[in-house]
Amino acid sequence: MTVIDIEQIDYKNEIYRKLIHFASLSIPIVYYHIPQEPALWILGVMTFISLSVDIGRFTNEKIRNLLYPVFGGLFRKHELDPKKWNLSGSSYLLIAAFICVLIFPKIIVVTCMSFLIIGDAIAALIGRKYGKTPFLKKSFEGTFAFFVCTILIVLVIPKQTGSIEEYMTGFVCGAIAAIIENVSSGWVDDNISIPVFTGIIMWGLYLFFSLPLTLN
Repeated sequence: MTVIDIEQIDYKNEIYRKLIHFASLSIPIVYYHIPQEPALWILGVMTFISLSVDIGRFTNEKIRNLLYPVFGGLFRKHELDPKKWNLSGSSYLLIAAFICVLIFPKIIVVTCMSFLIIGDAIAALIGRKYGKTPFLKKSFEGTFAFFVCTILIVLVIPKQTGSIEEYMTGFVCGAIAAIIENVSSGWVDDNISIPVFTGIIMWGLYLFFSLPLTLN
């Protein structure tokens, strides 16, 4: 999160928002155990539902009256603007997951989506609570917390080879993901930019080091 951010929701609602974010960790976990095709069908349905709710809350007063009294505090200001029709973070995350599953080898999807889901949540909570040092567009504390999360993810996530090159690929991409999270606000939603751009770079490094990849 930014050190000073006019779109911040209160910290209690930020925690609730990130708990929902953490729940999406089920996406890479489930995808690791199932083939690509059923994963795309599941994500497609989930994305359609989320987009329908987003469109509905801008076009249908009844949906707004049902949704906002319960979840309104979890939306950021730009997500509530009826003129801009900005999607919710959950819709962007589901779109990103669908794109990643469609394009990338499975290990890259699982790793990069885990970077997003865990790293982004921890960066937001740490950055808001302890972020005092400006760094690029956000805080050093939040960005560093993101990077630490990616290190832990790389250490525990399943590997293709377990070689030093594969671990180094993960660590480098973790650092890149942390920087992307820091600078991406304002030009593309970080729920998309983190896994997609990091996935492209990770795939390139796997090819550079001639590391084997199982597509699905």
